[in-house]
Amino acid sequence: MEKYSKYRDPGTGIAPFFPIPPAPAGYYVPVYLLLVAIRIPLLVAVGLTYFVIIQWLPVGSLGRKTALWTLLGIPGIWWVDLQVDGVKRGNLSKASNQLPGPGSIIVSSSTSPLDALYLAAIFDPVFTRCYTFSRRLQTVSLLSAMFQAVSPASLLGAPTASDANSNSDLLSIPQLVKRNPTRVIVVFAESTTTNGRGIMPLSPCLASTPESVPIFPTSLRYSPADVTTPVPGWRATWRFFWNLCSVPTHTIRVRVAEPLRNAPPALNGAAKATATEPNSYATNFFDRFQRETKAAADETTAGRNVMAGSREESADEQPLNAEERKPLDRIGESLARLGRVKRVALNVRDKADFVRLWRKRGRA
Repeated sequence: MEKYSKYRDPGTGIAPFFPIPPAPAGYYVPVYLLLVAIRIPLLVAVGLTYFVIIQWLPVGSLGRKTALWTLLGIPGIWWVDLQVDGVKRGNLSKASNQLPGPGSIIVSSSTSPLDALYLAAIFDPVFTRCYTFSRRLQTVSLLSAMFQAVSPASLLGAPTASDANSNSDLLSIPQLVKRNPTRVIVVFAESTTTNGRGIMPLSPCLASTPESVPIFPTSLRYSPADVTTPVPGWRATWRFFWNLCSVPTHTIRVRVAEPLRNAPPALNGAAKATATEPNSYATNFFDRFQRETKAAADETTAGRNVMAGSREESADEQPLNAEERKPLDRIGESLARLGRVKRVALNVRDKADFVRLWRKRGRA
C-alpha cells in the first residue's frame, strides 16, 4: 500500500479514490446469485424500455418519474432518508421554498451512477458535465450523466476539441440558466466520482452563478457503500451491478442544505477611484488633463495585453481569484458538513494518476 500513500490527502489522510469492498457473502452466496439472476434481466429490460421508448414519448413528468422509480425499486432501493436544513421531519410539504425549484441549481456530491438516477426521479432536472479547470460546462442526458460515473472520460480536467464541436455547446452558468428558466440544473461540481469519504475541489464554473440563482448543496450517501464507483472502467461497471443487485435492500441518505447565493462583486474600482480622487483646491486643469491622458494610455496598454494573453490562455481556463473562490469554499464546506466528511486537496489529475497505477497492477 506504500505505492498508494501519495493518493491520500496530506492534511486528513483520507483516500477518496479507493473502491469500497463489499461485505463477505458467507453462506448467502446462493441467495446473492439468485437475486442477481432475477434483477439484472429486469433492470436491463426496464432500462431499455425507458431510454429507448418512454423518454421520447409525451408521457409527462409523472410518467417518466414512475419509470425511474421502478428502476430504483428493482435492485432494492426502497428507502430514502431525506432531510433538509431548517425543516423538521414531516414538514417538507410546508417548506417548498427550502427545496430546489425551477431556476435553481443543485450542486451534488458524485459517487455513483445512482446519483443522477435518483435526482432525475425527484426533480426531472437538466444534467450537466463540468470540468475541474474550466469555467464552462456541457448539458448531457440522464444516460450520459449515469455513464459518466463509470467512464474514463470523467478523468478529463478540461473539455476536449470534440466537446467544443459537439451538438451540446459549452456554456456558462448564466447562459444555462437563461436557456432553462423552468428547470432545475444539476451540477456534479467535483467533476468526477469518489468513494464518498471526501469532497474534492469544485469546478470553477460555479463562480459565475448569478446572485439571483439559489444554489442547493446536496449530499447523497448509500448503505451499503460499495455501490460507489471511484475507479472507472468495465470491471468497475460489472462490480457496481453485482453489488447493487446482489444485496436485498439499499438505503439512500439525502441531505439538502439551505440555499446559498453568490455575493455580488465588490465595487472596488469605484471605491478606489473615489478614494484617490484629489481635492480640486490642490490641483488645476493641467494636472487633471495629465491624469486623464495617463489613464487613457494605461487602458490602451491593458487592452493590448489582454488581446495578447487571450492567444495563450482562454478566459474560461484562467485560475480563480480570492473573491471568486469564496462561494466555492462555502459550497464545499456545506457538502462536507452534509456528508459528514472532510474536504480534500486531491483533484482529477491525482485521480488519473491513481487509476493508471491501479490498472497497472491489474485491479481495474
